[in-house]
Amino acid sequence: MKTCEITGEGKPCSNQIKRLKEILDKIPEDEELQHRSEHFKAISDPTRLKILYLLQDGELCVCEIINVLEKPQSTISHHLNVLKNAGFIEGRKAGVWIHYKLLNPEIVDLIENLLK
Repeated sequence: MKTCEITGEGKPCSNQIKRLKEILDKIPEDEELQHRSEHFKAISDPTRLKILYLLQDGELCVCEIINVLEKPQSTISHHLNVLKNAGFIEGRKAGVWIHYKLLNPEIVDLIENLLK
């Protein structure tokens, strides 16, 4: 059994347990943490990050994203759907194409600040 650094015994002291339980009580429920982790998964792909960076200057048509990233339409559509389902982007239909924009224009700055 590992010795506690605080008490020198095989278990943490009751004050430490109490403090940890207080911290645990402030942590969101598992369902909310799962929801939050889905957001991080959505931005964990380099292509999806590139799409967010491209959209930071304004709305783009899917055809523009396909051409600039040089990826198949099906690949770009998949990534756009992931970002849309996570609530990062929205699209509007214009003819046969969909134009996408960021729901929060500050998302790229938030990502940058997170990584500092």
